[in-house]
Amino acid sequence: MRRTSRAPRSSLLASIPLAAAFGVLSLEQLYVVVFLVGAGGVFFDLSYSSFFTATIPREHILAANGHLGTSRAVSYVGGPSFAGVLVQTLTAPVAILVDALSFVVSAFFLRGARVEEPFQESAGVSPLTRLREGVSILVRHPLLRGSTGCAATVNFFTFMIQAVYVLYASRTLGLSAGVIGVTLGLGAVGALLGAVVAPKIGRRVGLGPAIVAGCLLFSVPLALLPAATGSTLAKAALLCFIEFVSGFGVMLFDTNSNSLTALAVPQRLRARLSGASRVFNYGTRPFGALIGGALAGAIGIRSTILIAAIGAALSVVWLIASPIARTHEMREALDL
Repeated sequence: MRRTSRAPRSSLLASIPLAAAFGVLSLEQLYVVVFLVGAGGVFFDLSYSSFFTATIPREHILAANGHLGTSRAVSYVGGPSFAGVLVQTLTAPVAILVDALSFVVSAFFLRGARVEEPFQESAGVSPLTRLREGVSILVRHPLLRGSTGCAATVNFFTFMIQAVYVLYASRTLGLSAGVIGVTLGLGAVGALLGAVVAPKIGRRVGLGPAIVAGCLLFSVPLALLPAATGSTLAKAALLCFIEFVSGFGVMLFDTNSNSLTALAVPQRLRARLSGASRVFNYGTRPFGALIGGALAGAIGIRSTILIAAIGAALSVVWLIASPIARTHEMREALDL
């Protein structure tokens, strides 16, 4: 199986500190680099989903997703902090150079991964046709429809909150940048803990119930955000609690949901279904952020956050209305 190389993205990122060193860095270059790096990320992620299931035996998918979630959560904990230290001590271009080198290291480790190509894609099929087929299957399949609908809905409403979170915490609650950073850091710690225990919870209570619980733990605590009042310590403590529980919930949801859908999707359709689901899952995010900012200006930040939190919590309806909530064992996913 061909693997998407990370080298081009590394070279693109390295062009920024190189241009800065010669004093020719421009905003136009940054736009181009960000666009191309983002496009490369899409190619990599779409290839990754097929590569992952071709590499990992079905009986180990849940545990493997847990390990991947743990590594992702660790990067959330350490990455932003390390980047901040690099920017403050060595300047931003050096931090970006280190980021570019991290892509080289990642590509080096991927070189050792070997897997047989499980199928050959039919020649002459246009990308639009494949995407259309992916969307069609996504809509018809009850498990995929419920999972994607829930993820798209919760992404839309949580990004409404993310768009105004820092503004709310700093201006409305009067918290300092350092305190806000601590609250976000605890969210990453909660995500790390959630990634570690998610496979165990999925095996104990069942994949479906774990996904439902993760969705609720991710979204429901956000409704407490508008209630933050009192002393600085009290407000900071509530935000830390919300971010920690929500971070735990999102990893519980993601790890078990990714495992369930990986089992239900045939290998030959994985790339196109991954692309179709991304259209819905990630496509709602910028719209949520835009609407969140506009709504906050019209009715106030607290009201906007409360509306968004309720909407995010209601995303669980997608799961309850689908077979997901009643799916306990991995083998059940194969029959859906």
